[in-house]
Amino acid sequence: MMLGLIAGCLNILSFAPFNIWPLQLISLALIFLLVVQRDDWSIRQIALIGASYGFGCLFLGISWLVIAMWRYGDVPLALSIMALALLAAYLALFSAAMLAIGHWLQQRWKLSVTLSLLLVFPALWALSEWLRGSMLTGFSWLASGYAHTGSPLAGYAAVIGVYGIGWVSAVIAGAIALVLLQRTAWIKLSILVGLLLVFGMVLRQHAWTHDHGEPITVRLLQGNVDQGIKFEIEHVNESLALYHEMILAAPADLIAAPETALPLLSSQLPADYLPSLNDFAQRSNSGLVVGLGVHDGENRYSNSVLGFGREYATQAYRYDKHHLVPLGEFVPFGFHWFIQMMKIPLGDFSSAGILQAPMRVKDQLVLPNICYEDLFGEEIAQQLAAQASSKDGAATILLNVSNLAWYGDSIAIPQHLQISKMRVLETGRPMLRATNTGATAVISAHGEIVAQLKPLSRDTLTATVQGTRGLTPYILWGNLSVIMLALVSLLLAFGIAKRSA
Repeated sequence: MMLGLIAGCLNILSFAPFNIWPLQLISLALIFLLVVQRDDWSIRQIALIGASYGFGCLFLGISWLVIAMWRYGDVPLALSIMALALLAAYLALFSAAMLAIGHWLQQRWKLSVTLSLLLVFPALWALSEWLRGSMLTGFSWLASGYAHTGSPLAGYAAVIGVYGIGWVSAVIAGAIALVLLQRTAWIKLSILVGLLLVFGMVLRQHAWTHDHGEPITVRLLQGNVDQGIKFEIEHVNESLALYHEMILAAPADLIAAPETALPLLSSQLPADYLPSLNDFAQRSNSGLVVGLGVHDGENRYSNSVLGFGREYATQAYRYDKHHLVPLGEFVPFGFHWFIQMMKIPLGDFSSAGILQAPMRVKDQLVLPNICYEDLFGEEIAQQLAAQASSKDGAATILLNVSNLAWYGDSIAIPQHLQISKMRVLETGRPMLRATNTGATAVISAHGEIVAQLKPLSRDTLTATVQGTRGLTPYILWGNLSVIMLALVSLLLAFGIAKRSA
């Protein structure tokens, strides 16, 4: 169990900001090696190894949640750490189930070590990560594929997505474990690993999308408003004035302010605030996107962005967040006591549908997503696939607006930037990020960060961005591809084992 915990903690170093991606392969290989040859261990013992691995990785990797609960939510530190531990323990159940089921299948089907390490455990690993990112609204933060945005495996993203990269990395980890068990097979296994890495590099060079229209100029605003005072009534006017000034400072084809940059509901804003932004957009021929809570009457509220520009002179563009954060934007049954304890001015928001129209900005179509919505690549792919059959076609640029000030100066900022890079690799579209404290950045359609502001600074990022068109295989098939690969792997292992019996 302790070895599983150590391997899980080691895995953290493979993700941003450390980016030592080979450690992801090594840590997973150690876990596979630990359990595949222990016929004398019970299912419970195997599950504990998997749970300890997942717990070690997630408890450290998402420890920034304590900052939100303790520093900004006034939850006692001990209770905040306990809540983090409970969440990490729940998420670790998926890796526990993966190893337990793999061990059970190995014994039930009388599988060889080779079949277990190269077919069964990688397949179950991919399925467990997909389920973790899907069940109960899903939370796929630190899915293993994210460690490979800068590795040779990044090329697989456009074909089989982040979970597919996780499957490939698990196959490589299985091969590493097998070499340690069967030294005589190292040549064949080295060839397998080499082919997987080389094929990833070849895919990385393939252009799935192409430039569309003329580039647009963008200004991305980073107000760096302290979360501790953002929603305090005596500081609200300061935030309103700050972003009003930053928006009106200069024209651009697209000016983007972060999630909830305006700390009041739309119904609470001064009567002339939004009209003045629209007036600036019309006069300067600028496109403008700003994040705020929209009040639709009675008890209906949405975490939204409103857009202004020549195309939206009489009716503002609107995008509503559809994938809401549990305990932040909606309260699951039985957790109202926890929200009441926290002094966070968020509760139950309304959820919009997944399919929403992009915003037109000159030649480009900009599709927003809000905060951790860009954690759900299949939903973004689903939107692009649906838009492709429309008159205007699919969005050409992605825009993430976020407020990570809840998590202070923590690894949440580079981790979220890494997640956005994965969405770019999957869709072949550039991503703009407008955030309150970071990481405000421009990511090219090739997955490269071409411009970025220093986190926790007040500044504006100015850049030129080229939109792209075209559909990657991942946009067309989403996570279905990796699910089918995993199931075929399991069937193949079963078939080979039966023939060999």
